[in-house]
Amino acid sequence: MNPNIPSPLRDLEAIADQEAQCIFPEFTAHVASWVSLELLKYLREVKARPAVIHVAGANGQVLYHSPSSSGAAPDNDIWIARKKKTVLRWGHSTWYMHVKFQGDEEAFAKKFALGDSAGEYAIHGGGFPVRVPNVDMPVGVIVVSGLKQEEDHQVIIEVLASLLRGDIKS
Repeated sequence: MNPNIPSPLRDLEAIADQEAQCIFPEFTAHVASWVSLELLKYLREVKARPAVIHVAGANGQVLYHSPSSSGAAPDNDIWIARKKKTVLRWGHSTWYMHVKFQGDEEAFAKKFALGDSAGEYAIHGGGFPVRVPNVDMPVGVIVVSGLKQEEDHQVIIEVLASLLRGDIKS
């Protein structure tokens, strides 16, 4: 683990509460760019390994997609697609799903009768729902891929917490 990135929560109820607190007043292309650039800045500040940052609307429109630095692997894009699909189907972060199933992908696949499509989903940290007031489902998704799964998740949490607290201005 990168000592500059705090460890994520491991209690399912606490993770759900954390997700419920991450509500954007609005979600526009401007907001997506702002979030993306703050994620990029944070990854560089904590001297994280190369990762890919991806922000998209729930309709699939990609609003931002870029590596944080040289060295990100093409495989990160496969992980992004899998994490994104998990967030949009179940409405929770991939870390929430990881903790819920204790990382057991077979139990996850069996529970939802995923069969041959199980490989299209990932219960590894790094996918997070974008929510706005008065809308029950995510309106978008933020994904980080390339670090350890705990770090992928926590990078998003650290940046969103700062943004939504108002510590960082657009």
